[in-house]
Amino acid sequence: MEEQDCLNKFDRKFLRVLSMPIKWPYLISLILIMGICFCLFYPRIENFFIFFPQSAFDFTPEGMQLNHEEVYFLTEDGKKLHGWFFPLDGPFPVILFCHGNAGNISHRLDNVGLLLKKELQVFIFDYRGYGKSSGRPSEKGLYTDGLAAYDYLIKERHIPPDQVIIFGRSLGAAVAIEVALQKEIGSIIIESAFTSSRDMARAIWLFRPFSYFLPAHYNNQKKITDLDMPKLFIHGERDEIVPFSMGQRLFERAKAPKYFFPLKGAGHNDTFILGGEKYFRTIATFIKEARI
Repeated sequence: MEEQDCLNKFDRKFLRVLSMPIKWPYLISLILIMGICFCLFYPRIENFFIFFPQSAFDFTPEGMQLNHEEVYFLTEDGKKLHGWFFPLDGPFPVILFCHGNAGNISHRLDNVGLLLKKELQVFIFDYRGYGKSSGRPSEKGLYTDGLAAYDYLIKERHIPPDQVIIFGRSLGAAVAIEVALQKEIGSIIIESAFTSSRDMARAIWLFRPFSYFLPAHYNNQKKITDLDMPKLFIHGERDEIVPFSMGQRLFERAKAPKYFFPLKGAGHNDTFILGGEKYFRTIATFIKEARI
């Protein structure tokens, strides 16, 4: 009985606490504290929602009968990265392929094979923490990785800078833009790209209340204005992850020469599938004309 009486007293006190009106100053303070904590820990939260690396390969070039060379190279900060170089007979342009935020290079082999058919050599690599590459991903780390991949093409394979076309899809577009800002390239292809991480947070209802206080990481919208080389923008009109309007805004802010290729009916991950032959022909034509 004593235990029951104690429990009843505790329940009554607990209910009284719950029924007490919350004073506005306390509520505002609580919201402010939550907001401050969110902003302080945002870099970790951002990384949690951005990077989805996979170590194991689901496909291989051998399995798809693609001639390739296994490549390992070092970054400026000592990370060992892995990639595949797909050569062709002849001095054909080289696409430096910067993939998106999930999986690894093995999940882009279908795309690579179709680019090779358009007489475009391809060098695709994994960022730190992806596939066989060491380290853990971060915004600064990805930029460092992209620069190291570029240096490998120029210094190790002796590819002329004007023969390098950097291709960035989704998160990889931020890497491609950063490399293009710092290095000499022939042209750049930007596909399914967002304007900034702050804008992406604003597009997600859970983060929208705090988005105005967040830093604009991966600020493609700001950086794109400084690129002078020919630019091709590709975006699916039904992109369910990165709004089509973001691709339009990037295109509008970019300097000429620039070209926009909207894909009707395409979402975020099926652009090259639904785009079909026209998709690859557009890329090949853009690269050819950009070199004239």
